[in-house]
Amino acid sequence: MSQTPHPEHRYVIALLENDSRLIREIYNRYAARIEQFVCANSGTPEDARDVFQEALLAITRQARDQGMVLTCPFEAYLYLVCRGKWLNELKRRKRAGVTIRETERFKDVAEADALADATLYEDERNRLFWHFFNMLPESCRTLIKLSWSELSMQEVAEHLGYTYAYARKRKSECLAQLTAWIQASPAYKALKR
Repeated sequence: MSQTPHPEHRYVIALLENDSRLIREIYNRYAARIEQFVCANSGTPEDARDVFQEALLAITRQARDQGMVLTCPFEAYLYLVCRGKWLNELKRRKRAGVTIRETERFKDVAEADALADATLYEDERNRLFWHFFNMLPESCRTLIKLSWSELSMQEVAEHLGYTYAYARKRKSECLAQLTAWIQASPAYKALKR
């Protein structure tokens, strides 16, 4: 079942295509509102800029990797993604929660909320994965990255000077360590809820 894109899906396409004119329009139309929200909720203008940038990156990844189609107004979706990212940041900082509920002014909040939740979930999974991936020894990271490339496992082994059997065994050990770290993480347990 195909979803009908909202007319403002053009902003998502602009992010995917790095259309500087429309991206500038996104900043001009929405950045001040996000700054106002973050600053009213224990943040600074710098925090707001970071949240806004991270939200745009998360939206871009969601569209590119998950094929997300915007079916609601962009402003509501962007606001909810920024709000969720700021809530997550406040939790990390162990600060007071968000005190403002502004979503009532948006139409199609249910759709925007569902899209924002999916984007935030994928973004948090991605952040968690890379956090632990970067803790692996360099040899593991290199082996895993090469195995994700177009090289066969035999070619990966040859490239690294390993036997095929050792490369497979080592990759399995590295992935097992990565999985164990992720699954033991409180952030992973929170994502599963």
